[in-house]
Amino acid sequence: MKFTVEQSKLVDVVNWVSRSLSSRPIQTALLGIVIEAKSGAITLSGSDLETASRANTTADIQEEGKVLVSGKLLVEISRALPNKPVSITLDGTRVLVNSGSSKFTLPILPINEYPSLPELPESLGVVDADVFATAVSQVAAAAGKDDSLPSLTGVHVEINGEQITMAATDRYRLAVREFNFTPNKPNQENTALIRARTLLEVGKTLQTNKNVSIALTPSNSNDRLVGFQTETKSTTSRLLDGTFPPYRHLLPQESLSTAIIEVAPFVEAVRRVALVTDKTIPLKLTFENNSVILEAGGGDEAAAGVQHRRRHRTEGVTQDLRNEEHQEERGEGPLGRDHGSVTGPTRENPREHSGTDHPEDTHDCEPSEREAEDSSGDPLGIGEVTPLDPGDERRHEDR
Repeated sequence: MKFTVEQSKLVDVVNWVSRSLSSRPIQTALLGIVIEAKSGAITLSGSDLETASRANTTADIQEEGKVLVSGKLLVEISRALPNKPVSITLDGTRVLVNSGSSKFTLPILPINEYPSLPELPESLGVVDADVFATAVSQVAAAAGKDDSLPSLTGVHVEINGEQITMAATDRYRLAVREFNFTPNKPNQENTALIRARTLLEVGKTLQTNKNVSIALTPSNSNDRLVGFQTETKSTTSRLLDGTFPPYRHLLPQESLSTAIIEVAPFVEAVRRVALVTDKTIPLKLTFENNSVILEAGGGDEAAAGVQHRRRHRTEGVTQDLRNEEHQEERGEGPLGRDHGSVTGPTRENPREHSGTDHPEDTHDCEPSEREAEDSSGDPLGIGEVTPLDPGDERRHEDR
């Protein structure tokens, strides 16, 4: 095997594939990246048995071939190379990498021990890459981090005709986003529970493309997979087991008040007030007189307050939000637009409120009520969630 490729192209495909590598694989071969040179292009692939990624780019192929090398070393070497053509040659049990005056030698791994990677499922349709990335960032922020409740660490994706609905919850907050996509067949219906971290990686990386193809195995398939593909990159991931809890009844249908705010000044105000908060100190929002007052702390503790002007549609209302769930307001989450809205409690259920820019919705619980309900661990009223059994937990740790 021998080929020459531009350094920038090599870095691009190596970075994409390396996202699927495991730091603690159950097989040594899974530490590697497969490089295949064939028909005027190179194809790189990697997997951790849960996700698998492939990427290809054009190259000048002198000799076709296939080799398995250390993924970590390939990532570090490709990034360190100068911005010049890179020559990669298989020489016995070594791979020689030359670029300008830089030369590296990589040992090869036994490619016969590398597992077969799953094929990409049949495509259901395509969605605008920027819309997809935005929706994922808005919803995945609400997914849980507790691996003992795997169904809450994922994003529930529902495809119905020309519409996709994404939803995620950690039982303290709920985020829902709907957007359109172009199906390959009319009247398609399918659901999937996808790891939030997988969706976030895909959304961030593929955002620069025009469209993203979404693929799912049939619901009656033994090996449930989801796939995402562009012209040069693809990834597949095993779906999470379990059932996502019902959530639509939790979304408020009406509210007593709505405030429209400018996102950038509001985010900056939250950042300042959050300096005196922690996970146990709520951030208090008071809406009155065409402004929102942000307050936190008090008494013997450190305190802060900021007043931010907004357009308020009706009577004043006070909300208490948990600091842990202000990541998006601090610029670490989905409030990435000029204006957003905050709706107040409904008459039927005064616990409900949402910070939303339609069509996505979020739902949270008042801290005072949350404290009383912490013993149940279910402040939103999601219901019973099946925990990870000990056998699954051991397999997860092995991976």
